[in-house]
Amino acid sequence: MRTIDLRGRELSPAEMLAAVPRATQARAEALETAARIVEDVRRDGETALRTQAEKFDRVTGHAIRVPAEHIQDAVATLSPDVRAALEEAIRRVRQGSAAQVPDPRVTEIGAGARVAQRWQPVNRVGVYIPGGKAPLASSVVMNVVPAQVAGVQQIALASPPQHSEDGRIHPTILGAAGLLGVTEIYAIGGAGAIGAFAYGVPALDLDPVDVVSGPGNNYVASAKRAVAGAVGTDSEAGATEILIVADAAADARLIASDLVSQAEHDEQASAVLVTDDESLAERVAACVAECAAATRHSERVGISLAGPQSAIVLVDDRAMAVAFSNAYAPEHLELHLEDAEAAASAFTSAGAVFVGDQTPVSLGDYMAGSNHVLPTGGQARYAPGLGAYTFLRPQQVISYDHAALAAVRAGVVALANSEVLPAHGEAIEARFQAADDAAATL
Repeated sequence: MRTIDLRGRELSPAEMLAAVPRATQARAEALETAARIVEDVRRDGETALRTQAEKFDRVTGHAIRVPAEHIQDAVATLSPDVRAALEEAIRRVRQGSAAQVPDPRVTEIGAGARVAQRWQPVNRVGVYIPGGKAPLASSVVMNVVPAQVAGVQQIALASPPQHSEDGRIHPTILGAAGLLGVTEIYAIGGAGAIGAFAYGVPALDLDPVDVVSGPGNNYVASAKRAVAGAVGTDSEAGATEILIVADAAADARLIASDLVSQAEHDEQASAVLVTDDESLAERVAACVAECAAATRHSERVGISLAGPQSAIVLVDDRAMAVAFSNAYAPEHLELHLEDAEAAASAFTSAGAVFVGDQTPVSLGDYMAGSNHVLPTGGQARYAPGLGAYTFLRPQQVISYDHAALAAVRAGVVALANSEVLPAHGEAIEARFQAADDAAATL
């Protein structure tokens, strides 16, 4: 991992943002490619999807719409320990998601004047589940459960066809979907799946969805940007990121393990340590090298850690660490600090914050009860992670009686006339015309 030394420098917010390690070129290339893939699907439908499956997944002639018996087989063949873990994760995420559904409220603006706030679920959602380098069955739970909690009636799911499974979706992903009662499932991978959800594929009886959700690589994230406006999307949950802020008391071995755990997702994954202790930085670098060499996906991890998106960042003090972290706005933020609980409130920009060295990102990936579909690429500065609220639309319902309208009649007309929109005022006056005419004849 390279080292970025920011010590002794007074950085403006713009300069701090510029110092953040990002693989910007990879994202730019992904956007161009993803837009082209999405357009091919919009134009050519199933033909484009089969061409893409052959090119990217080495699969031909497969059933794109997954038959019900395949889902049933996958559920039946889940190993007992994996099934038990999935069921426990479902329970925990369902509990965590329930807190994200607001209660309806009615505000009495005045006598006879009411504004009700309600939250309407979208009707149809398309969930994308990666299945390339890692078959993310846990992402089935993280996407489907919040949609169900929100009250979504139709949930479609897509995941790449697997060459090793004769064109079927990975059985654990399929089994997790079956446990949750999802029956509309498609063997479609990557940016093509996002395009299929956004525009529909009539030949497959795949109707367009209202919202697309789910994690993926930079191509999947870029495809969401390409379909924005045609369909709602969650945040662009692209290649994973972990940023760890640590002080002198932190355990270098635990930090190294957590950096490597996220680097194994993808060669484009980002792993960053921020510390004001140079000795800790040196110990972490040594532990990372050892840990990376010993892990199963060492080659992938090595590419990720050597990339421009990964680094050890040296800062002067805690304040500078906070400023850097908030500028970076990581997907996952871990705080390995002696006073982690007290310090957490200062770290305002992160997809999820993991407090203390006993709360690793791996916990959030599976069993914490939180959601692991989170914004990447700095979007945590303004965008939330996935939750039940992703599938809800806030909607106001307004109800005024005649007396309540009369109380604001003059104000509405005055404002309408000031904006040179007289018909707005005339629409108000029409409600009083008969009474005014009657009064004029007396």
